[in-house]
Amino acid sequence: MGRLVRTEGLTEIQEEILKTVRQFVEKEIIPVATELEHKDEYPTDIVEGLKELGIFGIMIPEEYGGLGESLLTYALVVEEIARGWMSVSGVINTHFILAYLLRQHGTDEQKQKYLPKMATGEVRGAFSMSEPALGSDVAAIKTKATKTDDGYEITGQKMWLTNGGSSNLVAVLCKTDEGDDSVYKNMTTFLVEKEPGFGETAQGVTIPGKIEKMGYKGIDTTEMILEKHKISADQVLGGKPGQGFYQMMDGVEVGRVNVGARAVGIANRAFELGIAYAQQRETFGKPIAQHQAILFRLAEMATKVEASHAMVVRAARGKDSGERNDVEAGMAKMLAAEYCNEVVQDSFRIHGGYGYSKEYEIERLYREAAFMLIGEGTSDIQKMIIGRSLLKDYKL
Repeated sequence: MGRLVRTEGLTEIQEEILKTVRQFVEKEIIPVATELEHKDEYPTDIVEGLKELGIFGIMIPEEYGGLGESLLTYALVVEEIARGWMSVSGVINTHFILAYLLRQHGTDEQKQKYLPKMATGEVRGAFSMSEPALGSDVAAIKTKATKTDDGYEITGQKMWLTNGGSSNLVAVLCKTDEGDDSVYKNMTTFLVEKEPGFGETAQGVTIPGKIEKMGYKGIDTTEMILEKHKISADQVLGGKPGQGFYQMMDGVEVGRVNVGARAVGIANRAFELGIAYAQQRETFGKPIAQHQAILFRLAEMATKVEASHAMVVRAARGKDSGERNDVEAGMAKMLAAEYCNEVVQDSFRIHGGYGYSKEYEIERLYREAAFMLIGEGTSDIQKMIIGRSLLKDYKL
């Protein structure tokens, strides 16, 4: 382990968890990641290994069979996993967001029903806000849940579900008519149960198939079509309609910490590859690492990795303390995503023509880094969130 991305003040348990995950990444993920990614093959064996390590229950309380760890621990685990293969961190991210939503907002019955099975990975979670006609404009959702005599009926189309095929429980944000003037108080989160796979996976629920992507391969990203899907009122997250927007925004904050951590992991791996190659490749009679231009580039890359890591740690610790961390999470996500792309591009340039070859790992990282710019909200969205909050804090 190099000197980068170290974290002060960790407990012995946290250190042991990270050591175990790091060893798993080195042995089980890095050797096969590029091959599986090029095949767009789901990492079944890796996922089973993560189940055995207890990673699916890392933030689920011990009373429900989880490890009961903090968001900081989870973020550091994500950094390690994304360093090996970013797609694997996506397998656990939306699962984790749903577990977090249940932990924070679910009824006692919902927690008892789902969290123990989520801790083992028997129940796999997904998280759905976006739709084909909207991006970050959550207020414009059209998927609607209409009240019936025995519950609700949901009709609409959802987009960009990570784990849409492999999950069997999905948190779905829908428009409901609660009679409030605020559009934000007329949204409800439903816990939709389905079978894993594609096609009709439950009554009125269809997962058409995987969306082909530039990167972020291996993991299943899908649409979800709901056509008069009948669901009981017991499946309303928290048991009370009209709270969906606020619940989802709480989940998105921790999701942004996750994406920031993923970006750190990718950037750290890109730096490792770049500094190793720079010592092996020779030009003009010496390793290119001894040329000032490359040396300066390596220094800048390492500094960006460290700065991103520090921001992610701060955002995670803020959320763990119970504070709202929309600004800190937005800053961490924005900085880490932008720096990730810069570090990966610098490593790509250090590799020269070989970086363009699929035989080299940096080619995969180059495509994966692009997703960091848009996942859990673009950098421009983060700037809006940060800027508006700063105007409130520094209002004259």
